[in-house]
Amino acid sequence: MIAPFLRLARPKHWVKNAFVAAPLFFTPSALSWASTAIVVQAVLAFSLIASAIYAFNDWMDRDADRLHPKKRRRPIASGAVAPQAALVFAALLLLAGGALAWHLPPGFGTILAFYAVLNIAYSLGLKNISLLDVLVIAISFVLRVEAGAAAIAVVPTVWILVCTGLLALFLALAKRRDDLTSDLDAAHRKSLAGYNLPFIDTAIAVVLGALLVGYLMYTTDETVLRKFGTERLYMTAPFVVAGILRYLQIALVEKRSGSPTEIALSDRFLIVCVLGWLAVFGYLIYA
Repeated sequence: MIAPFLRLARPKHWVKNAFVAAPLFFTPSALSWASTAIVVQAVLAFSLIASAIYAFNDWMDRDADRLHPKKRRRPIASGAVAPQAALVFAALLLLAGGALAWHLPPGFGTILAFYAVLNIAYSLGLKNISLLDVLVIAISFVLRVEAGAAAIAVVPTVWILVCTGLLALFLALAKRRDDLTSDLDAAHRKSLAGYNLPFIDTAIAVVLGALLVGYLMYTTDETVLRKFGTERLYMTAPFVVAGILRYLQIALVEKRSGSPTEIALSDRFLIVCVLGWLAVFGYLIYA
């Protein structure tokens, strides 16, 4: 009985909440055992709330998921978890996440609450509106960064917020592209009625162009360079470019961009890009 509920919570997707820890990584002066403990608690609170929303979303989508070639294996759609039990499970996760957030700074709790309300609204109907569906996903990632900053009382730079939002928007658009190439239509996801491949490909090109320009401006911004005490942040750019090109290859050539989380956890090329970026960036600002 435990395994289906674990799958319902989607622990693999907790990797997204690493964005909550981003402000601490980008603020060497704030790094301490105390701040690290706060961020760990913040990530856990976000993960529990996110799992509650995943369970609620699966409850809402149980009928449509039964028509999807992959999503029909989800716990509720497959019958492994009863719909009523899923709602109770979601409520318990929501309470647990809220209890953890209660012991963190009020600003963190406010942002987490807004994240929860926004994503519940997404499950209730925003996901059916084209453009809004992908924008909500992008905003949710920005909220993760804002929440992590509020937890340790630092102010994230506008560049990090912009790059995070654009990256999340790209991943969301790539996911919609996968839906279209999998011959899914509005019967499965109503928002797909507002998309086609030419539009998605154009939107991806625009978003990626803005992302690359934004990141390059970030790594050459004089204020940022003075903050970190280095003029070599540009050395991290090749990892960003390589990672984006690889994900584009997965989306456009291999046509399997339906699950960004699974790709991030399994694609060796992307893992090397992320680890390389972390290593070089970390060395430049901490060494």
